[in-house]
Amino acid sequence: MPFRRSYFYMEPATLITIFLSCFLVGVTGYALYTAFGQPSKELRDPFEEHED
Repeated sequence: MPFRRSYFYMEPATLITIFLSCFLVGVTGYALYTAFGQPSKELRDPFEEHED
């Protein structure tokens, strides 16, 4: 099982890169869900509130 043990000996830079990549994908997914998903119906539109 030498392949399985290699996960425990990753370099810190690799772990930080994986963590930041997952974090950015998560934040982007949450932003898209908030903007276009179910919660978007609760967002207010300031342009429709101030009609001229």
